[in-house]
Amino acid sequence: MAESFITTQDGVEIFYKDWGPKDAQPIMFHHGWPLSSDDWDAQMMFFVNKGYRVVAHDRRGHGRSAQVSEGHDMAHYAADAAAVTEALDLKNAIHIGHSTGGGEALAYVARFGQPQGRVAGLVMVAAVPPIMLKGAINPEGTPLAVFDDFRKQLAANRAQFFLDVASGPFYGFNRPDAKVYPGVINNWWRQGMNGSIKAHYEGIKAFSETDQTADLKAVTVPTLVLQGDDDQIVPYKGAAVLQAELVSGSKLKIYPGFPHGMLTTHADVINPDILAFIQG
Repeated sequence: MAESFITTQDGVEIFYKDWGPKDAQPIMFHHGWPLSSDDWDAQMMFFVNKGYRVVAHDRRGHGRSAQVSEGHDMAHYAADAAAVTEALDLKNAIHIGHSTGGGEALAYVARFGQPQGRVAGLVMVAAVPPIMLKGAINPEGTPLAVFDDFRKQLAANRAQFFLDVASGPFYGFNRPDAKVYPGVINNWWRQGMNGSIKAHYEGIKAFSETDQTADLKAVTVPTLVLQGDDDQIVPYKGAAVLQAELVSGSKLKIYPGFPHGMLTTHADVINPDILAFIQG
């Protein structure tokens, strides 16, 4: 197992993991806000044990990557992902993104990956595109006041805000019949607190206000769209449903009762479904 860094064109050190046979088909994972590549533990172990090469990086300002002041926007996220794929010379790769990472993966595929033949497929899981903010594009979206409140709570007491998110809506642990895993909550909090508050603060605008309609329409590779209908973070009607409508020929699957963090709480269901898509 190799763990290392690459340096982007604007001088940012990006941490990455690269596990499995170098001649195997690569799968690259793009994590959500405000987490790190560690959030893909269940998927990386599953797919590396299936014989795939698995790669994941920490977004700039997140995890072990450099806590730089600037570039906390979807365009830089996509360019940083491209820097990783080029440094590792990943070809015929499947890109899988969760939440904000779904927007990053989409932006990379649409803007960098397809002409070079580096991309074989795209999987968006509870992803933020086309745009989370309520408006003409997404009438089912979230009002700006909600994101302003996120910023206010983050700036005032990031540690408590992150604990509230992880122990409540992210995994659906606030539902009366939920089985709560304290270790999962602690791990989410650990990943978030390991990153930069500035990156997290500015990342709220990136994941909520970036219009990726054009990116969705530009995708030509096979695409799988997954989301739970009890997602309390990214409402599925304005996310997965619209994604599937905008990506030509995509496959859509909505899971009854699954939360935003279903990759962790329901990995036993999600992982085989992604594997079937890749193999198909």
